[in-house]
Amino acid sequence: MPELPEVELATRRLRAVAEGRRIVGARVMHPALRRQLGRGDLAAVRGRRIERVERRGKYQLLHLEGARTIVAHFRMSGDWHIAAAGSRRPPYSRAELTLDDGTRIVLADARALSSFTVAHTGREPLARLGPDPLTRAFTARALGDALARRRGPIKPALLDQSVAAGVGNIYASEALWRARIHPAAPASSLGRPELRALVAAIREVLRRALRDAARYRGGTGSVHRFEAYDRAGEPCRRCGSGIRRLTQAGRSTYFCPGCQQL
Repeated sequence: MPELPEVELATRRLRAVAEGRRIVGARVMHPALRRQLGRGDLAAVRGRRIERVERRGKYQLLHLEGARTIVAHFRMSGDWHIAAAGSRRPPYSRAELTLDDGTRIVLADARALSSFTVAHTGREPLARLGPDPLTRAFTARALGDALARRRGPIKPALLDQSVAAGVGNIYASEALWRARIHPAAPASSLGRPELRALVAAIREVLRRALRDAARYRGGTGSVHRFEAYDRAGEPCRRCGSGIRRLTQAGRSTYFCPGCQQL
């Protein structure tokens, strides 16, 4: 599943070829994506210039002239395939944009779970999202406010995109390990020192993963080095205790009982 670092790299690739270009062709090849679009949406984006490409959480937004925005989400297995017009389309092509310089941008997705929508003038397509962890808006105070009324455990709370946009299952476990916070601790019980530590930990694990993902895409092979995730039974690299696994909200959580005490 593409996590925030992989989506950030995909956004950078898209930005490099799409910003400032004009869309001369737009089509959707899968019925599930057609159902997400309103009548005339594709016609409305043809001929418009892409003014800006940005990432918010795991969403990617192509802001067009005329106050239209294309909103894409990879979900479980999506990715962009960028090539020259006339080249063979990749397997599982679901949607396609053709730019005025001949570049063809294809949303490829084996599971067909990706989303591809068009937001109209005056509508905020992602109003429910919380602050992005890699921006200045993600602070200990903002996180504390989002968690203040949550009596459930902190790990599932972090996966709520209204709390922190883009934090996924892997990096929630990693950040809690780094901040020495037990994943079952009540979310509203975290004090200001713990909130500051958690904000710093989330930023660090995501930035590290982004560097690793960039290296991997460059051909050096996978360099992910998880401290807790998927290491059940192995010794904690900090205190030597055995890493444990528990299930929270149907997802696997990994933690160290020695240095993440409840």
